Amino acid sequence: MFKLRGHHLFCLLGYRGMGYSPEYVENMTKLHQTLRQNPKTWVQLVEGPDQLCEKYPNTGDYHCEENKIYERDSAILKKLKLEIGQIFTWEDIESRIIKYIHPSDIKTVCGTCSWRLYGVCEEGVQEILEGKGLREVN
Repeated sequence: MFKLRGHHLFCLLGYRGMGYSPEYVENMTKLHQTLRQNPKTWVQLVEGPDQLCEKYPNTGDYHCEENKIYERDSAILKKLKLEIGQIFTWEDIESRIIKYIHPSDIKTVCGTCSWRLYGVCEEGVQEILEGKGLREVN
C-alpha cells in the first residue's frame, strides 16, 4: 500500500519522468509504474509529507511542509470527495477523477504549482477521462 497526500494524486496523472532530483525521479517512477501496471494497488490518503516527499532533495527549501501545499492537498481531496485516512485502490481513485474532475480544474486547484506550466497534468486528466489510465514513463 502506498501513502499519498492529496495533490500527489494529480501529480501522478501528469508525471512524465521529470522531478526534483534523480532519487526523487526514481522513487516517483517506481510508484507511478506500480499504479499503472496494477491499478488495484491500495492507496491510503495521508495529511502532509508522504512516500514521494520522503525523496524530496534536502536543498534547504522543503516545500512539502508549506501551507500552500496543504491547501492544494485539501482542495484536491475536496473535489474528489475524499478524506484523509481513507484507503482506496488506485482504480477507485481513477473512477473518482472520471466522475469529478475536468482538465480545467488543474488551473484552479494547482494554480501555484511550477509544474503546471508544462501542461502535462491537464493531459493526464484527459487521458484518465478517455480510459487510458496513467501514461507509460520510460
